Amino acid sequence: MKPTHIEHIGIAVKSLDEAIHFYEKVLGLECYAIEEVKDQKVKTAFFMVGQTKIELLESTDPNGPVGKYIEKRGEGIHHIAFAQPEVSKALTEAEKNGVRLIDQKPRKGAEGLNIGFLHPKSTFGVLMEFCGKT
Repeated sequence: MKPTHIEHIGIAVKSLDEAIHFYEKVLGLECYAIEEVKDQKVKTAFFMVGQTKIELLESTDPNGPVGKYIEKRGEGIHHIAFAQPEVSKALTEAEKNGVRLIDQKPRKGAEGLNIGFLHPKSTFGVLMEFCGKT
């Protein structure tokens, strides 16, 4: 399945408050939503840049995925999310093409979207996410 567009770029940060301040004051963007995704142990903040979103990710647990990421690699780009019309089919197709999956089936993510991650060992070192409404 071909992605329709880049849905968002996820950026891991230690402090949402500090990062939001930067994005609003320095870049002139507006944070339009803050949300906690408890099962992913993360708090998110969203900004629109044209048709693409920036998703800031602050860990709510140092042992959560984003907490471990920051501990190991520091703050920075965490993942790229591609919009897919049908996340389940996109995951199945990726797996059939030899891609190692983190998520075998979609799960709920921020903004009520269905999401599924591809393992960076199969995607040239980039954590990729498929997301969509179905």
